[in-house]
Amino acid sequence: MDVGTILLLAIALAMDCFAVSITNGVALGRFHFVPIMKMSLLFGFFQALMPLVGWLAGVGFKERIEAYDHWIALGVLVFLGVKMIRESLTEGEEGESQPALRWKTLILLAIATSIDALATGLVFITETIPTFAFALMMIGIFSFALSVAGNLVGLYLGRHLPVNMELVGGLVLIGIGVKIFLEHTALLTVWFGF
Repeated sequence: MDVGTILLLAIALAMDCFAVSITNGVALGRFHFVPIMKMSLLFGFFQALMPLVGWLAGVGFKERIEAYDHWIALGVLVFLGVKMIRESLTEGEEGESQPALRWKTLILLAIATSIDALATGLVFITETIPTFAFALMMIGIFSFALSVAGNLVGLYLGRHLPVNMELVGGLVLIGIGVKIFLEHTALLTVWFGF
């Protein structure tokens, strides 16, 4: 696999991290360096870890991974999205920033957004170890960078758009969960021909 393809794959895998990070930036309400770094580092770590796990598991484990990954992602993202929507509707004072996400929630988000990368490791089974190591490094770096960028975009949107961005963020989380589910169950292909 050439470098350009690896970089495009890394960007594609990081897009869910970017979208979820936007919702975190909205929820934070103002710049908090440590929570943004915690989220971004966890997202980068899990996005790089999942293809490694998939690669180590090999082809024989592919069916088991693919049988459940979309259900886990859907459940976690819908749960967190509904929670975020509920909090947005019961929010007190306007402009009041939300507390940083707890470790448990961050890890669940990191797993949910990276679980579809598990099967990506299977793509690299025939590649050399240096190529695969480079791919893992790029996946981690892009996921980290786009998570930081997503948080910053979320902070900006939360301050400058006259809508309840936390509500929108909850809907985005649910949408990402549904998208992952539909992609993995081939319903998008059946319904829309994608």
